[in-house]
Amino acid sequence: MPDLLIDNDGAVRILTMNRPEKRNALNMALSQALLDALHEAERAPVVRAIVLTGAGPAFCAGADLSEFAALKSEHEALVERRTALTMKLHGVFSQLTKPVVTAINGAAMGGGAGLALAGDIAVMSETARLGYPEVKHGIVAAVVMVNLVRHAGRKAAFELVATGDPVDAARALALGLVNRVVAPDRLMETALQSARAMAAVAPQAMAATKSLFYRVTEMPFDEALKAGREVNRRMREFGKDKS
Repeated sequence: MPDLLIDNDGAVRILTMNRPEKRNALNMALSQALLDALHEAERAPVVRAIVLTGAGPAFCAGADLSEFAALKSEHEALVERRTALTMKLHGVFSQLTKPVVTAINGAAMGGGAGLALAGDIAVMSETARLGYPEVKHGIVAAVVMVNLVRHAGRKAAFELVATGDPVDAARALALGLVNRVVAPDRLMETALQSARAMAAVAPQAMAATKSLFYRVTEMPFDEALKAGREVNRRMREFGKDKS
């Protein structure tokens, strides 16, 4: 079976991490397959939204520790290749013009928690948990920390990465890490409903909305207002072109 399953639900592309025996741990093969599939979905005109989930009881357990153990200092080129791939994967979500819904079906840990939060909308099973246990293994939740501090308050984010303790779905919702918590049997349908609603939006409007959203989060207030005004102008011109 492939490491990543790719299905379609109308205009929604469903990506399912498919290493259930490894709790969908991210080895280089799965990371590359997921990155490639996200880029392919971005290029496909028929795809308007994306849902990401995991096969089996876990969403994603994070880095595949069996592969990670081989990344010693003497294998510097391989270490750099994996690091670059991880950065590209966690960075691509905000660069896509199409919205991504993560359906967090089970444990999302470390890099898996990073993927869960990287989506634009996150729907979590009430039985799932989310955490950053890296510090307990003597390492740092380094790349995934970037998205975490943009989703949670500073105190909550620091507690998550400094203690390594996971949070349940109710706590994740209270911290603003996810949008909705639902029963396990309603998870995929809820995620698909969200994705279908966004897929129904005009692609140009969705692309402009998502691009502006991620830009203004990093801008000073006055610059963000100017960026919003420019997008308003461009979208008005686009409307004229269609008439």
